[in-house]
Amino acid sequence: MNDMTDSTDDRTKVAELVKKFRFAMFVTRHADGTLVAHPLTVQEAEFDGDLWFLVSKASSPIRDLAADSHANVSLSSDDAWVSLSGTARLVEDRSKIEELWNPVVEAWFPDGPDDPSVGVLKFSADSAEYWDTPGGKIATAFSFVKSKITGEQYDGGDSGKVEL
Repeated sequence: MNDMTDSTDDRTKVAELVKKFRFAMFVTRHADGTLVAHPLTVQEAEFDGDLWFLVSKASSPIRDLAADSHANVSLSSDDAWVSLSGTARLVEDRSKIEELWNPVVEAWFPDGPDDPSVGVLKFSADSAEYWDTPGGKIATAFSFVKSKITGEQYDGGDSGKVEL
């Protein structure tokens, strides 16, 4: 992306897409170098470059991040995906836990927001890639069939990469 408008439009597009997702795959690197994905629930609908998750302080993502703070968050649905690269860390912030607390989290932490094992995981994105197919599956299927018939390259929708 060469001009500022494209970059701003891409940032806006990424923020709009992130709002659509409830669950994420949070990828960290184990001490042995392997990449591991952990399913987490997205706690905030407004994406400003940071994502917040409520986690157990003793969980494997937290152990992994202590050694290597680089992480990836992948979000996907039938008609869109977003891949965010950045860093993450455990944040000691009881007021943020209270702010993010909801009945879904209580299923994992029945002792409530005052449970000392509950931690706040803050992910800060440096860059994002996305793909979006307006019209969903039907539009995607139509574009795919059209490309097979006409021999033209498949154009599956809107995509981009942006530094955040």
